[in-house]
Amino acid sequence: QVQLVESGGGLVQAGGSLRLSCAASGRTASSYAMGWFRQSPGKEREFVGGINWSGGNTFYADSVKGRFTISRDNAKNTVYLQMNSLKPEDTAVYYCAADRSPYGRTWYWGDMDYWGKGTPVTVSS
Repeated sequence: QVQLVESGGGLVQAGGSLRLSCAASGRTASSYAMGWFRQSPGKEREFVGGINWSGGNTFYADSVKGRFTISRDNAKNTVYLQMNSLKPEDTAVYYCAADRSPYGRTWYWGDMDYWGKGTPVTVSS
């Protein structure tokens, strides 16, 4: 069993930056692929970024490529999402998720195995 706790969300102006953190508990967490997803009212949860177990491979949604960076520190059992050049359309609740596969599978939200409760991000124009 893996527990995930997100932090770092908040209110920021357009063009600003935030760094989200996801602390994972459970001795096997460092062997899982991890992802960040987001959901805004009335919309389906969508993939933002993913990282394999070692951090050697990363994946991004086209909408955030070049602006967001996902990373992980397995010694701290923590995954990060650095968000730069934020836009109002990035406003959403951001969720951390774990995939028991070490390399990630589909990065579809329905295929992820564990979820945090989310942290809200609001970008004002």
